[in-house]
Amino acid sequence: MTKSTWLQGELIEVAISDLSDTGDGVGRFEERVVFVPDTVPGDRVMVRLVQVKPKYAHGKLHQLLEASPHRIRPACIVADKCGGCQWQHIDYDYQLVAKRHQVIQALQRIGGFAAPPVDPVLVADSALGYRNKATYPLHISATGQVQAGYYQKGSHHLVNLNQCPVQDPRLNPFLAEIKQDIQQRGWSIYDENRHKGQIRHLGLRIGRRTGEILLTLVVKDWNLPGIEAQAQQWLQRYPQLVGVSLNCNPERTNAIFGRETRCIAGVAYLREIFAGLEFQVRPDTFFQVFTETAEALLEVIQAELNLQGHETLVDAYCGIGTLTLPLTRYVHQAIGLELQAQAVEQAIFNAQHNGINNVQFQVGAVEKLLPKMGIIPDVVILDPPRKGCDRIVIESLLASKPARIVYVSCKVATLARDLKLLCEDGLYTIQRIQPADFFPQTAHVEAAAFLTLSQSLMDT
Repeated sequence: MTKSTWLQGELIEVAISDLSDTGDGVGRFEERVVFVPDTVPGDRVMVRLVQVKPKYAHGKLHQLLEASPHRIRPACIVADKCGGCQWQHIDYDYQLVAKRHQVIQALQRIGGFAAPPVDPVLVADSALGYRNKATYPLHISATGQVQAGYYQKGSHHLVNLNQCPVQDPRLNPFLAEIKQDIQQRGWSIYDENRHKGQIRHLGLRIGRRTGEILLTLVVKDWNLPGIEAQAQQWLQRYPQLVGVSLNCNPERTNAIFGRETRCIAGVAYLREIFAGLEFQVRPDTFFQVFTETAEALLEVIQAELNLQGHETLVDAYCGIGTLTLPLTRYVHQAIGLELQAQAVEQAIFNAQHNGINNVQFQVGAVEKLLPKMGIIPDVVILDPPRKGCDRIVIESLLASKPARIVYVSCKVATLARDLKLLCEDGLYTIQRIQPADFFPQTAHVEAAAFLTLSQSLMDT
């Protein structure tokens, strides 16, 4: 079969040699790249072509001819169907190797760094049972049963779950039992095609250190008859459950949460211990899903900065102060910048609750606040969303020249892009890059890059 005869539906034999940044296996056939989900480097497979392009193709695993030494039996019985994980069939040590390689490739290809100083991937103790938060879409089966789970890969077909091996096991009892309660109450389930029905998602969140749990139903509107009585029943049934909330999302959207959350019973937050501080975390608060690895990365940041107590630190995109507040113990002054007003309210509360008084928080877009600060901080921490930093943020840093920058990234492609801008004129140098595995069993990797100002500029 020549390249010109490649057709959708054809079967081809492929040797898998790499993993893409989306988690698919990568092989070559007649000089064209083929992406194949559910495969591992070292696999030899028969692939059914599902999409053919001039320079590449996407395929579906048809038959495993020879298994890679890195292939293992998944911990989950529906891992080959569920879209929640991509890599349960890959041994964990190799997942870490692949994630480090992903960081290096992005820095070389996008950032133009020939030999980026990338450390081995940082990971906490367990690659399973780590998630402190899970949000499940709901669905009605063909037989009228309420289902909760994740969508099958590349579709909106829901894979029903009664337990999940990557979430904190203390959340598992809720999955099957809450579905039954919803069924018995007769509450309607949201249909995204018709934009009708009430309950859209079931949200669960746990404090890994405290064991406190929040249960949240995402609804199309507030009219859910009997929710107050049911919420009280849930609190009585589950001693570790501290709060039941409704979040209203009336829009036709793929976004999970709407703008407003109301506590129906118990309290509107759980308590979590992080880096020796007590945080209040609400249902819709951003908080890293792997508490222990987030804490381990904070320890790396703290050790690398070696703060002496006289510094001024700015934490851009600070959220509820997860990084800011622990670091206040080692600086003279800390300033957190955050767009979301509700997150800043929580950050201020968390500071007061922990008796921290050398920190202030400002509400607004970082690209607007940072250029107007009127000070040159000693350290700037950047922890932007997946889109990376606004160009104005980069330009502001290049103009103000803080001595050290720590860039914590949840998408290595935008990290590489922004580091190229910060380093291209020799103004900053990358000292090291520490990848961290916040999402075991997936292709996602985070990284912290440590930058220092050119010595010649520091001496002026």
